[in-house]
Amino acid sequence: MEARIIAMAYVNIVRMFVRVYELGSMSAAARDQRTSPAVASARISELEKHLGVRLFNRTTRSLQPTDNGRLFYDGALKILDAIAEAEAAVAEAAQTPRGTIFVAAPLGVGRRFIAPHVPAFKDAHPLIDVRLRLSDRAIDMASEGLDVAFHLGALEDSALKVRVIAECPRLLCAAPGYIAAHGAPDSGEALLRDGHACLSLRFPGAREFQWALQTADGVRRYEVRGPFESDDGDVLTAWALAGHGIAMKPWFEVAEHLRSGALVPVAEATPPLPVQLAVLTPHRRLADPKTRAFTDFMVAQCKAELAKAVKGLTIPS
Repeated sequence: MEARIIAMAYVNIVRMFVRVYELGSMSAAARDQRTSPAVASARISELEKHLGVRLFNRTTRSLQPTDNGRLFYDGALKILDAIAEAEAAVAEAAQTPRGTIFVAAPLGVGRRFIAPHVPAFKDAHPLIDVRLRLSDRAIDMASEGLDVAFHLGALEDSALKVRVIAECPRLLCAAPGYIAAHGAPDSGEALLRDGHACLSLRFPGAREFQWALQTADGVRRYEVRGPFESDDGDVLTAWALAGHGIAMKPWFEVAEHLRSGALVPVAEATPPLPVQLAVLTPHRRLADPKTRAFTDFMVAQCKAELAKAVKGLTIPS
């Protein structure tokens, strides 16, 4: 290695290369690493000069890794993983978790269960900084550089470590005003037969455009229709409260409205399938003390908040 590229600078350059490779964009990688596109481009150019090969083919519209780039990426990941594991081992030995943790959560879960407790976590672990991103869209932990992701929904097989927090029952609900105007459906069949307005949670890349309901004959999927859809679950709740249609919601998200009578259950004979609330972490970061400290803390908070949210409600089994 040339003397002008010192060890720490080289690690930063390699980390930038990995983020450019994973995000497919200089500007996106620069934002991720909290620097400018010019700095990102300069680091990649310096790395290419040092290696004596081109790592990316650049055009005005695209950036694609070369064969050498793909080869170097595999090695670069091993370098960064080895550094992360070494830092984690030192931190664990010193019993002082430290560093920055990148966390994602669904909007409802994040606003209710995670964000309110981040300051308390910071008080307990002053050397750990938290970067929280809230969204109901599907996420890719690798491409977004996440250490922890909370997930509410059906869990698919993946290379991620899954820690289930709770099973969350769901219901179909509507405002009394909607029911007065349109009637209360008593089943999934009635949703379709009577042309009810169903409020759907959808976002780019969403796979499920049906409601999976439990019937006497097993689980059935209904292709419901409605005038509104959103990628924000809290927006659907607001529309339901305003009488615009029927929403499928976890009980904990609408518990206060059920207690007040602002929303009432419908189609109780065919309830939705429950969903799991879980926390996901990449296997390679399991040894990281800050990740373990954060997940342990927030799992306990989530369980307590879930119990408090639905206290006093009778939830069908």
